[in-house]
Amino acid sequence: MDKATPLVADLLAFIAMEDGCTDAQFDEMALRLFAHQFAANAPFQSFCRLRGITTRNVKSWADIPAVPIDAFKALPLRCEPPAAGDRIFMTSGTTRGGSMRGQHFHPLLDVYDLSMTRNFARRFMRGTERMPMGILFPDEVAMPNSSLAHYLDLAKSAFGTQASQTFVTPQGIDLDGLWAALEAAERSGEPYALLGASFSFVHVIDALRQQGRTFQLPPGSRILDTGGYKGQSRELPLDAFYNELSQALGVPRSHCINMYGMTELSTQFYDDGNAVVPSVKSGPHWIRSRLVDPVTGRTVPAGERGILVHCDLANFNAVTTILTEDVGLNAEGGFLLLGRAEGVEAKGCSLAVEEFARATAA
Repeated sequence: MDKATPLVADLLAFIAMEDGCTDAQFDEMALRLFAHQFAANAPFQSFCRLRGITTRNVKSWADIPAVPIDAFKALPLRCEPPAAGDRIFMTSGTTRGGSMRGQHFHPLLDVYDLSMTRNFARRFMRGTERMPMGILFPDEVAMPNSSLAHYLDLAKSAFGTQASQTFVTPQGIDLDGLWAALEAAERSGEPYALLGASFSFVHVIDALRQQGRTFQLPPGSRILDTGGYKGQSRELPLDAFYNELSQALGVPRSHCINMYGMTELSTQFYDDGNAVVPSVKSGPHWIRSRLVDPVTGRTVPAGERGILVHCDLANFNAVTTILTEDVGLNAEGGFLLLGRAEGVEAKGCSLAVEEFARATAA
């Protein structure tokens, strides 16, 4: 980490900036990271050179080549050499690509953790320092390679009270323990936060319906769901999901917040509740997004849907700029997430993966 240490220090200071950043400041940091990754990440450099791109002709963050997300499954995208203390977050392997799992290498978690806590404090905690929290996902001991397990453990340790608990065990969700915590929250009148995978909430909704009961959590309580269903529960349309969630737990839809993130990024996006769906997602000042045609890589005209590209400056050890397989539409203050790429858009994403494979095979 010796060569990267000054860059990491500056990046931490950049993330910690209280008043955000200007376009020029974002570009300056993005270009520094691009130069570092171009020099130190061999597969990325090969991909850039195939496109005729070097540090000489990248003038802004939008010029940085977007690496297709499936590239994380193909090769180790890293700047620092492997070390014993590395944390490796791995994708679930439930999406296209079969059993192959993408890997994101973190030589240290300082940047990831600051990115998470700064953003989470503003978008989920909303000025509250600590709350009792219930976590509906396995912890890091059970899933050491899960970025979501780390994210939720960090939420609990940095923002939860001593009463906070994780309710998922190797045997499944501890429903009795969860009911007891929710009953205690009802009695105390203290706002309660429940966080976890979307599919876990479906299991909770179904269990409550089966038992013929509901809860009415105190005003100020909130819910965070993320990750979709991944074939681990019944699937619900967004409107139905948030209606059932709100009715089961007594939390208004305006306080049911969805987090959009991925293993291949180090920064998360949030909405401001789901009273209306689809909700507008947005990120902090150290990540920017654009919509592209996956075949050409060009930004789509205003008002058209495209594939989301994210430039995440917290991704200092991999690549900052990623071509996802998610369809989006620009909206006031952020973007609408419209689902996974299909048809022509999916074919365009596949062609991008093939281009990356050709570049790195040479």
